[in-house]
Amino acid sequence: MDTIAAIATPAGRGGVGIIRLSGAGAESIVRKLCRTTKTFAARHAQHRSFFTSDGSVLDNGLLLYFPAPASYTGEDVIELQAHGSPVLLRALLEQVIALGARLAAPGEFTRRAVENGKLHLEQAEAVAACIDAATLRAARQAQRHLQGEFGRLINGLMDELTGLLAHVEACLDFPEEEIPALLFEQLRAGLEETVLKPIDKALATSDFGERLFQGATVAIIGAPNVGKSTLLNRLSGRDRAIISPQPGTTRDVLEVDFELHGIPVRLLDTAGLRESNDMIEQEGVKRARAAAQCADITIVMADASNPDSWHVVADADTYVMNKCDLVDGAHGFPERYCMISAHSGEGVESLLSHLAELLGEIPADEEGLLITSRRHRQQLERARNHLISGEEMLGDAMSLDLIALEWRQAWSCMGEILGIGDVEHILDRIFSQFCIGK
Repeated sequence: MDTIAAIATPAGRGGVGIIRLSGAGAESIVRKLCRTTKTFAARHAQHRSFFTSDGSVLDNGLLLYFPAPASYTGEDVIELQAHGSPVLLRALLEQVIALGARLAAPGEFTRRAVENGKLHLEQAEAVAACIDAATLRAARQAQRHLQGEFGRLINGLMDELTGLLAHVEACLDFPEEEIPALLFEQLRAGLEETVLKPIDKALATSDFGERLFQGATVAIIGAPNVGKSTLLNRLSGRDRAIISPQPGTTRDVLEVDFELHGIPVRLLDTAGLRESNDMIEQEGVKRARAAAQCADITIVMADASNPDSWHVVADADTYVMNKCDLVDGAHGFPERYCMISAHSGEGVESLLSHLAELLGEIPADEEGLLITSRRHRQQLERARNHLISGEEMLGDAMSLDLIALEWRQAWSCMGEILGIGDVEHILDRIFSQFCIGK
């Protein structure tokens, strides 16, 4: 492979910026850049000057050399730690390219790690998940995948299925032998216990696991002045929305991000739902209803001190009665409402726990390993379908070849998670979503 290079640190100014090179030509390119004939010590930080083509010093910094095969990509890898000026880093990268490197494509370093056997495909996806994790809980799951825990689970399932397939293939090799009914029952029991049950257990975690990385959108709708903006401010921890006793203060959809039990949540504050002759307010109401339709969860909020707000016609996932601190005792509130005071904070923690349940949260002490990727879930679902199709034919000796075919396809579906088989099209799709430099 040719030698690739890219800026490996985020855009913008910083104390340090890193240029990464990988390939057989990395060492010779950097020797020219540093104008030296000395051997680079492996895995030792070395202070070097980086020169332009006319011999002037472009920058000074550290050089780290990781010779093949003990490197991230499995090739010779060199990292140049320079000052974090975007101008300097671009100039340094241009100099490296002028000396023979090629600009790396998105995710090309990690793709080479997969192709050189340094990472399985699901671990490479975990690299991107570690970078994209918006909460500590998501980052911890990404680390478990990166350490190979999910890969070991899939490998174990494939090994179990291989054992079951061996029995079916043996029967196919000796068609003249009568197959005892007990064998079919043993195959069915083995499939259920060692393959299907673990798959079902894993799939049960996928809703919450994917939510950890995709996040969720929660829209608050209701009549004017019920406290939607007050709740948004309390959850965001700052005065993000203007609060006023004047109805119709919020005209547009206001967004704020916060963390809910480890789930990244985007909360939407919307215009109050009411009839109005004001064209701007009418547009705000229209946008409020559109936000509610697109949100993962919709909250209808009412004002405990204003019965006219209790019966806003709208479908919702949960109903909240705000300003409970302004009323005493029972006032005939509809049973569907939970009581809070966004101003004082009363009942807000209970509301958050309820929202987390709606988002499929798995309690932290029961979390275990989660499926966090839609691709992994889809591949396991496909494998499960093939397994069940084969299981349904158990008992019919004439269908052994079809059973074997279904279970081989199930094995291949799980193999694609690890990058086993013809997965070039999968690699192209996955690594196109990576950042350049990783």
